[in-house]
Amino acid sequence: MPKFYQRLVLLMLLVFGISGMVIYFTVDIHTLKHLNAFQPWSILVALLFLALGLILDGTRLMHLVRISDERILFNEAVQVVFGNYFLAMLTPGAAGGALAQVMFLRRAGVPTGKATVFVVVRTLLSILFLLICVPVVFYYDPGLLPWISEQTLVVASAFIVAGILITIGLFRTNLSNLLLVKLTKKLSYHRRRHIFSFYRDIRGAVFLLSSAPLGMLKVFIESALSLLALYSVVPILFLGMGVQTDLYQIMGRMVFLNILLYFAPTPGGSGIAEGGFIVLFNELLPSGTVGIAAVTWRIIAEYLPFLIGLYYTIKVFGRDFLNKQMH
Repeated sequence: MPKFYQRLVLLMLLVFGISGMVIYFTVDIHTLKHLNAFQPWSILVALLFLALGLILDGTRLMHLVRISDERILFNEAVQVVFGNYFLAMLTPGAAGGALAQVMFLRRAGVPTGKATVFVVVRTLLSILFLLICVPVVFYYDPGLLPWISEQTLVVASAFIVAGILITIGLFRTNLSNLLLVKLTKKLSYHRRRHIFSFYRDIRGAVFLLSSAPLGMLKVFIESALSLLALYSVVPILFLGMGVQTDLYQIMGRMVFLNILLYFAPTPGGSGIAEGGFIVLFNELLPSGTVGIAAVTWRIIAEYLPFLIGLYYTIKVFGRDFLNKQMH
């Protein structure tokens, strides 16, 4: 069996195994009673918000590419978005998502160097929006991390955001070059080469961020709206279950969960996403329903885009290409 199909089978076994365990360990005698009250319309509305989030993800990429005087079509941007979902789920730490984006951008005629910068900028904008949201999240939900004071969390979040902005400014100066040379002078040539390659990508992203402030602000707003639309799938599912909860609290906890998922070592955050969902939302949902809600959310928000990404990847590059990428 080709290595790609082996990895796909292992992923499916992992997904089904995790989903089964999540449901098994969270179901109780009250589950059926609450599921009988579930409203099917919420699935349709959740899919509509998913589509809105993915469309905005595609348009923000188009506008980002346009800032550097390149052009891609909407259907090409959509392929980049879904390709990211696909390879991110197949690789540890979602590392393949970045590779998929670069491959599809190259296919659309974008030079490799610029494509790499676009991928870095997309990620930075998403993380920056989430970090900016953190003080607001803890303001509306001070019990999210009860062992740490609200003031400490807000101050820490402010320092992180300030640190990012200062780092962006530092990358625009030659001081960053000198610091990197001094910090890496004792490392091996191979390791230094990788560090400087990563540094060049980040620096290129920083220059792109500052090259067109108004255009980048538009891309940032689209990034924010895209993420909020994708996270809205969860409160919609809760409403379908007849749960009346605080929208700010739910969206805030989704922001917090997705910050953690950016650093998850498992393919597509599998296991960590479901576990984190249960920890964050168990107290907000009726007894015995949090596991089913977690699995439903993952199916809609991750596994469905993954399957569409599989279709686009095979359609654009073919099956032989996938087998080569897995070696």
